[in-house]
Order: sequence, then C-alpha cells, then structure tokens
Amino acid sequence: MSDPTPADQNPIRNPETEVTREYLLDWNTEQLAEWLVAKGFPKFRASQIQKWVFQRRASRFDQMTDLPKDLRLLLDQNFDLFRTSTAAHQQAADGTEKLLLQLADGGRIECVLLRDGPRRSICVSSQVGCAMGCVFCASGLDGVERNLTRGEILEQMLKLQHLLEVDERLSHIVMMGMGEPLANLPRVLSALSVAKDSTIGLGISPRRITISTVGLPPAIDKLAAADAPYHLAISLHAPNDPLRNRLVPVNQTIGIESILDAADRYFEKTKRRLTFEYVLLGGLNDSVQCARELVQLLRRRTAMLNVIPYNPVPGLPYETPTPSAVLQFRRTLLDGGINAMFRQRKGDEIQAACGQLRRLRERQPQVVSIQPSKSS
Repeated sequence: MSDPTPADQNPIRNPETEVTREYLLDWNTEQLAEWLVAKGFPKFRASQIQKWVFQRRASRFDQMTDLPKDLRLLLDQNFDLFRTSTAAHQQAADGTEKLLLQLADGGRIECVLLRDGPRRSICVSSQVGCAMGCVFCASGLDGVERNLTRGEILEQMLKLQHLLEVDERLSHIVMMGMGEPLANLPRVLSALSVAKDSTIGLGISPRRITISTVGLPPAIDKLAAADAPYHLAISLHAPNDPLRNRLVPVNQTIGIESILDAADRYFEKTKRRLTFEYVLLGGLNDSVQCARELVQLLRRRTAMLNVIPYNPVPGLPYETPTPSAVLQFRRTLLDGGINAMFRQRKGDEIQAACGQLRRLRERQPQVVSIQPSKSS
C-alpha cells in the first residue's frame, strides 16, 4: 500500500551534509526499491533492509551486515531509521511497560506493551491526542494535535518490540492507544499492512489485530470496503443516545442507531465478529437498567461485549464501579444471552490501562524509568 501523503514524511535537514533525510518507515517496499535502483543497487536490497528493521530488530544501518558497506553508508546519509526519542519508560509489576515517545516535531504520544501468559500485545496510538472528547478518557483532555504518519505508527511497534527478550515476539496489536484510528485510516491501514506481512514485516496474523473506534459510520464503511482482515472494536459506553451524548459528545452528530447499522454492514461484508467496548463508570452507566438496554441492543448480533471497569484518571471526577454493581451488571448481561467478557485491569499503576494514555510530562524531556513497586 502506498503512503498516503508525502507531506506527512516530515523530512529534516542535516546542516553538515545539506542532504534531505527521509523517514525510512514512511517508505514502502516499492518506494525503497525505486530509490535503490536509482542509486545503482538491485531492488532486492529493499526487502533485505526491511527484514533487518522489522524481523531482525536492527536499530542502526551499520547493523545490517549483509548489505554492502557503501550502501549502509548511503542509507545512513539519506535516511532516518527512527525519529522518536523515549521521554519516559515505565514498568509495572504485572509486566506491563509504557513508553512516552517524543516525536520529531515535539509532539508526544504513549504506547504500551502488555504481557499476559504467552501473549505479547501492544497498544498503539494513531494521533497526537484525540478529538472524540470522551469525558472519562485521558487521551482527549488536550484535544487532537495531528495525525501520526505511517512511520510514526510503525515506530511505536518497533520500539515496543525492542523491549522483548530475543526469544519473545509480538503476538497481538490493538489500535486502541491515543487518538481515533478511523480518523487516520489510510495511514493506519498502511502501517498494519506491514505489521501483518510475514515476508518483510512483523508477521502478526490479521486475526490478532484489532482496530478500535468510537464509531464513525462513513469510516467503518470505508474499512469494510478496503477488505481489511482485522477485528473491529466499537467503543459504545452507553445503551442509549441521551447518556452516550453526555459521555461521548461526538455522538450528538452520529447516534447509536447509525453506528449499529454501520457495524451490521461491516459484519455482513467481512463476516468478522464485532466487539463492543463498554467502560463501566460508577453511578453513571453501571445500572441494571443500562445492562437490560444493552441486552436489547446486542442480543441479535454476532458480537462480543468487552466490559471494562473504569480506570481512574487523575483530575477527572469519575469512579470505578463497586464490586456489587459489576456483579449485577454481569448477571443481567449473561441472563440476557449476551456474550460478555469483563476485562482484567493491567498497567493501571503506571497509568497504562484503558483510557489512561495521554501526553504527559510536556515539560520534562529527560528519560526516566519507573520500576515495579515492591509493595505491589
């Protein structure tokens, strides 16, 4: 898949050589092959380079030892392999790790590595901030600054991959970090095409890749038309429009019915089971009545309901539901025949759980590492 917009490649100038350095991760195989041929090298070197980056975890061109030395030097003169720096690296006692990455233009994003048995899942951002305005989510507190490029999305995957031991490999990707993935769909799909590529990419099965959305019907239709073989997760958070308008302000111009219609069209086109996400907020959307309304919405659909007890965000007034409220909510869903899963909290001690990612430490550029608490 070609990269959507050259303007998003953000070339920077090297004052010593006056060569415009390109962002390698923004280039696809065809673009790189054309450049190599123009420089007098065979096109097959493009695949070699990409295998070094995505499969052999190279972080510098001089590590690509089966390339001619003059090519390695030329690549180093003309390309940036990585363009982010790690502003903070946090580790939780449950094995979760979170990176705060500073982009070339100064923007900041967060991404997460989750360990669960043999699974090595990563949660990746698609935008700097978020424009959807979910009132309980940290990612949108400062609005949205811009879309991430294909390369900036891929670089998160690689930086998280580099946290693994040599014998570990990434198994799952969720586009559920900062931002609305469907608002940046061309670049998200371009990055995921590399993630699923077993020849030169990360080789992650499309069945283990999830795109999460607050529910943008035109973009859901575009995703279905793109024949993208990924799971779709729709963040519902309420069973009716009045409540969802309060929790997810963008719903005022969309409406639950149009979202569910788009979800039905997606299922009809792809035959992939849908997931609906529901953050359970104490005293707001955790009542038995809300659960009954959810049953009515979802009982005839081939879908999984993923219920997430709220992860507190400093500065926001929302609360985690009580254990008894969670139990009653669960019982009502199960009695109604809903296929529901209640997610276990992971990474909340380092603000890496669902809804907690944000642009932190804007004025603290130093690298820090927070180790697991001994009392955890």
